[in-house]
Amino acid sequence: MITAAALATLALVCAVGAWRFTRARWTYRAPHVAIVLWQALGVTWGLAGTGTLLAYALEPYGQGVLHGLAAFAASALGGGYGPAEPYDLPRIVALIAGLTALVVLVVVLLIAGAQTLRARRRHRTLLALIAREDPEVPGVRVVDYPGATAYCVPGLRSQVVVSAGTLKLLSPAELSAVLAHETAHVRERHDLVLLPFAALRRALPWSRLVANVQAEVSLLVEMAADDVARRYCSPRRLATALLRFGTAGAVPTPNGAMGAAGSCSAVMARVERLVTPGPVLSRGVRYSIVAFSVTLTASAPLLWLVPH
Repeated sequence: MITAAALATLALVCAVGAWRFTRARWTYRAPHVAIVLWQALGVTWGLAGTGTLLAYALEPYGQGVLHGLAAFAASALGGGYGPAEPYDLPRIVALIAGLTALVVLVVVLLIAGAQTLRARRRHRTLLALIAREDPEVPGVRVVDYPGATAYCVPGLRSQVVVSAGTLKLLSPAELSAVLAHETAHVRERHDLVLLPFAALRRALPWSRLVANVQAEVSLLVEMAADDVARRYCSPRRLATALLRFGTAGAVPTPNGAMGAAGSCSAVMARVERLVTPGPVLSRGVRYSIVAFSVTLTASAPLLWLVPH
């Protein structure tokens, strides 16, 4: 029971930490570091939650979760549950629940990834038909649409797309800031950061905490792209471009893409941060958070290996 209790405690710590961090604002001072911490919390919570059920179910084998699963499979082939408590109903229920939860998380992640790839493939085919090159914005696909939109289609054949309405709406400096933002999404593969949280939302659509976590990570990803863009342009130009998108009623981003604008509250939080940036977290604090994230991520797999 020691391993099961440790995993349950770890899952509870991750859940409480996630709830607290959705209310924290220090994350805005170091979005890249905060994203690493969120990823650690998500992975650890998933492994600890399912591991708690499996550790309790497989305790009669006394070999840890992974070795216990192998021992159970061998025992099941021989027609029994286990050597010590062959047909213990609570443990069998826990085993079914743990395996189901683990399979659901993996399957939902794979389905979300496949649907995203399919949506991007369809959108690239559409862009090949309707988009054009513009010598004033080299390397960018332009769609002849009067509304304001700017987004990227990540992947091996990534593309940055803007509408003709955006070219008219923004000044050259503002357009450069928006393109730098979208290029940051492409280079840092922020789509891969968001995918597990989108999959978790699919698996737990009723959870307000999961919805808040997904919204928070999405905002941090946008802020991380803003930080990269501000190296190549004026932060105020990017803030002005975001406000122009908001007042012009930007077109929703296509499925599988990542857009420059978002919800009204998220845009205002980004604008405020760009116009009046707060102090950056010290290097020591950032390194400490990353070290804690790595330790947290490694803790659940290690507990899966610890004998009961």
